[in-house]
Amino acid sequence: MPQKNKLTLSVQYPDPRLKETITRSKLRQWIQAALFFPAELTIRFVDAEEGRALNREYRGKDYATNVLTFAYTEDEGSEVTQADIILCTDVLQREADEQKKLVEAHTAHLVVHGVLHAQGYDHETDEEAAEMEALEVEILASLGEANPYAEN
Repeated sequence: MPQKNKLTLSVQYPDPRLKETITRSKLRQWIQAALFFPAELTIRFVDAEEGRALNREYRGKDYATNVLTFAYTEDEGSEVTQADIILCTDVLQREADEQKKLVEAHTAHLVVHGVLHAQGYDHETDEEAAEMEALEVEILASLGEANPYAEN
C-alpha cells in the first residue's frame, strides 16, 4: 500500500447544507488519493453569494463557480503544498442535478480537481487539460468513482 502524505486539514462549513453528507473523513480520503506531496489544506463550503464574491474579486468573473483553488505554494521547490479550496454548494448541487450525478460523486471530483490545482496542475492548454483529466479519472477510479467526463 502506498504511503500517505502528511495532511493537515481544516474543513469549514459556513454553508452547512452538505455538512452531514460530505464529512471530514470523506474529504480526507478524497484528498489523500490526489495528494502527491505533504499538504496543509483548507476546504470551505460556501453559498452562491460568497462564491460569486470570491470569483469576482480574485478572478474578475462575476458569477459563482463550482470550485476555486487558492494555491500558495505552486513552485516545485516547496516541501508542503498549501492551499484553500472553496466549494460552492449551490453550484455543485445544481451541476450534479444537471449531470444526473450524486452530489457526493460530483463533490469528490471537484475536491480531486482542486487538490490537483493546489499542486500546480492546470488546464490552460489542451495538453494540460488532457493530463489533468486523465489524472482525475485515474484517482477517482481508485476511489470507486465513475469517470466524470464520460457521457451519460
